[in-house]
Amino acid sequence: MFVELMPLLAGHTVLITVAKVDHNTLRVNVIPRAKSDENPALTTPLTYTGSPEELDAELGKHLAGYVQTHQQSASTLAEAKATMEAAAKAAQEEAKRKAEEHKKATQKPSATAMPASSTPGEPVPASASTGTLGLFPTTTPEPEATQSKGGLAL
Repeated sequence: MFVELMPLLAGHTVLITVAKVDHNTLRVNVIPRAKSDENPALTTPLTYTGSPEELDAELGKHLAGYVQTHQQSASTLAEAKATMEAAAKAAQEEAKRKAEEHKKATQKPSATAMPASSTPGEPVPASASTGTLGLFPTTTPEPEATQSKGGLAL
């Protein structure tokens, strides 16, 4: 019985209780104690009830199967936890990458915003150089030469 328990005892404390049910029946409980960072599912006890002769003959086999199942469950839980952590990390990195791309995309138009009509070497109109734009020009047009037609100035 204790040979079968050795793999489980390597990482856990195991409580074993034996109780007399009636005049010829015993109940044995094998209860692993979970570590603080372990899943509580790994504390599922093994309970075996039978006569002392049955316990002597069968408990070792049942205990070996229980320990194997316990170890497989612990391994599966550890793999699932590692997979979930890797997926969460990948999702965080993807979200960070998308946020950086979005930030770059929103910064590009404001950094390259220039008047469409100006090209290097071309003078910039006065209204564009002052930074104010409007419907009406801020400069007054120069008076044109007046022509007289019939004595009226236009």
